[in-house]
Amino acid sequence: MNRFALIARLLVFFLVFSAKAQDAFRVLPMDFNGDKRQQMMRAWLRTQAHAALDGRLTELETALGSEDLLKAYQDKRRAFLNRTFGDMPERNPLNATLTGTIDEDEFTIENIIFESQAGFHVAANVYRPRGAGPFPAILHPCGHSENGKAYESYQKANRLLARNGFVVLCFDPIGQGERKQILSPEGRPMVRGSGEHQNLGVAPILLGSGLGSFMVWDGVRAIDYLCSRSDVDPKRIGCTGNSGGGNLTSFLMAFDDRIAAAAPGCFMTTHRRKNESPGPGDAEQNLYDQIREGFDHPDFIITRAPRPTLILAATKDFVPIEGTWEAVRQAKRVYTKLGFPERINLIETNEKHGFSKRLREGAVRFFASWLQGRELAAFEEDTVPVRTEKELTASPKGQVLRMAGARSMFDLFAERERGLAGKREPLSDAVIRRVAGVRPTSDLPEPNVEKVEKVEKVDNTPPTRLILRPEAGITLPALHWPGGSKKPVLFTPARGVNSFVEEARKLNKAGHPVLILEVRDTGETRTRNWRFFGADYYIALMLGRSWLGMRCEDILVTARWLAREHDADSVRLIADGEVGPAALHAAALGKPWIEHTRIDGEMVSWRELMTSPRAHTHIHNAVHGALQFYDLPDIARRVGPERLAARFKTSPE
Repeated sequence: MNRFALIARLLVFFLVFSAKAQDAFRVLPMDFNGDKRQQMMRAWLRTQAHAALDGRLTELETALGSEDLLKAYQDKRRAFLNRTFGDMPERNPLNATLTGTIDEDEFTIENIIFESQAGFHVAANVYRPRGAGPFPAILHPCGHSENGKAYESYQKANRLLARNGFVVLCFDPIGQGERKQILSPEGRPMVRGSGEHQNLGVAPILLGSGLGSFMVWDGVRAIDYLCSRSDVDPKRIGCTGNSGGGNLTSFLMAFDDRIAAAAPGCFMTTHRRKNESPGPGDAEQNLYDQIREGFDHPDFIITRAPRPTLILAATKDFVPIEGTWEAVRQAKRVYTKLGFPERINLIETNEKHGFSKRLREGAVRFFASWLQGRELAAFEEDTVPVRTEKELTASPKGQVLRMAGARSMFDLFAERERGLAGKREPLSDAVIRRVAGVRPTSDLPEPNVEKVEKVEKVDNTPPTRLILRPEAGITLPALHWPGGSKKPVLFTPARGVNSFVEEARKLNKAGHPVLILEVRDTGETRTRNWRFFGADYYIALMLGRSWLGMRCEDILVTARWLAREHDADSVRLIADGEVGPAALHAAALGKPWIEHTRIDGEMVSWRELMTSPRAHTHIHNAVHGALQFYDLPDIARRVGPERLAARFKTSPE
C-alpha cells in the first residue's frame, strides 16, 4: 500500500470513528435540521418575521384610507431609515481629481477619484455626452461584480445613457474594483467582493449602524460631486443599479430627496419571499430592526412616492419575482392614492439575474421621459464595444488604498470605536441587559424538560439524555449526569457535547452533578449553511434580536433549572469558543444562579474586530450598537477575577 492510500484510509477511519462517537451521545433524531428549509432557528425566526410583516400590511391598508394617514406612514419610514443608518459623517471636501480621459465618438469617459470621507477614496468613471450641457445626470452604483464599474453590462448601460444625453457617474462600491479593503503586503486583493462585504459587515453592527450606512454615504457624496459639476443640472438627478446596485439604489432613492427618478434592478421583492429563498443578502443589505419596525422592500418605493420609480426585474431571477409583483402592486396603490399612478412601473424581462439588454434600454427610456421630457425609443446595438478594466482604472496603482494618505474601512471603524470608548458611561446590569437583549432571569420562563430514552450504554455511568425547551420552537439537547452532592457544573460547548464528555465524567465521579447543554445553533441544532454562514443571524438582526442575547438566556434558564434540580444555590459554568461571549454575559447577569464561570480559549474583544479581515467568523456575537456602551473586557472586569476565568487576546487601552 502506498503512502497516499494509507493516509486516505486513515482519514476515512478517523471520520467514521468521529461520526460514531458523536452519534453515541446524540439526543435529537438524525434527521433534525436535515431539511435546509426547516432549520430550527430559521423556522422560529420565520414565525416572528411573518407576524411583523402581517402587522405592516395592516398598517399600510389603514394608511391608504387618506393622504394624511399615508403621509404619516411615509414619515415613519423616513424616520426609521435615518435611525437605522445612524449618524452620518460631516461633509468633507471632495478633493475630486481627474486622472485620465477616454475620447469616444459621442461622449468622453473621465476617470476620477473623490473622497467620501477624509482620506477615504472613491474610484469612478464619468460618462459625459458631447456638448455644453447642463445635462441630467444618472448615478450608477454597481452590483456585486468583482471588477466593479468595469463590468461589461454596467459599461453598456453607461454608454447607452451617455449616447442619449445623460452624464453618468459609475463608481466602485466598497470591496470591489479599485476599492478592495483587504490587500496582501504586495497590494493585491485577497478576498472576492462578497467575501469582503461579509468581513466588513461585523464592525459597523457593533458600532451601531451597518455596512449599508457607509455605502449610502458614498452614494450621497457621489451625488454631491455630480451637483458640483457645471455640466450637470442638479434638479435632474436619477439613479439606477442592478443587484447590489439595485439594493443601493433603493436605499438612496428613499434616503436622498435629490434623486428625482430611480430605477432599481434585480433587487425589489418582499422580505417574506426573500427570507425563504435565496435568503438574506450580503451584510450591507440587511438593516437593523427593519422587519420588526415594519419596513419591507416596497417601502423603499412607497417612502419616495409619488416621485417617478421604475422597477427592473427578471422572470428567471433568484430574487423572487412573485415578491416583485407584490411590491409593485403595493406601491401602485399608494401612487394611485396620491394621484400619480403613472409614476410607478415595472419592466420584467424573461432573463436571469443581471442588467440585461431590455432592462438597460428600459432604464434609458424611463429617464428620458422623466428627466428630459421626451419619449425615446432607445435601442442598444447588437455589438457594443467596451473598455478594458485597465483603461477605466482611476487610481495610480490600481487600488485606492495604495495611494498616499489613503484610509481604509478598518481605519474608519477603529476611529469610530475610539470615539465611542471615550464617551461610555459606567456599566450596569440594566445597560448590559438592554443592549444585549437579555431579560431578567426572574422574567424567563421555566424550561420544559423531556427525558429521551436510549437503550444503548456508552459506559458504566451513561448520561441521561434530555431535551430542554426554554421557549416555544426552541429545542436544546443535553446530557445529564445526575449523581453527586457537590456543586453542579453546566457545560456549554461550541462544538457539541463530545468536546466536554471526558471532563464531565471526571467531575461526576468526583461528586458533581453535570449537565452538558448545546445552546441554540450549536451541536445538533447547528444551522446548515444555506446562502452563506450567518444568514439566519441577519434575519434576527432585522427583527432587532441579539443572537448572543438569545444564547445567554438559554444559559440562564438552564443554570437556574440545574441548580433547583439538585437543591443547590448556584452552579459553575464552563464554556468555550463561540459560546464564550454569551457565557460571559451570563456570568454578569446570572446572580445568584451562576457562582463561577470558566471560558476556555482566548476570547476576542469587540475592539479587535474593528481591524480583523476575518471578522465574519464572529458574526453571531455581534451585538448591535454594543460598543457605544461596553466591550467584552469591560464585562469581565465587572464580573471580577474571583468569579471569572477568561483570557482575552487584546484589552482596551
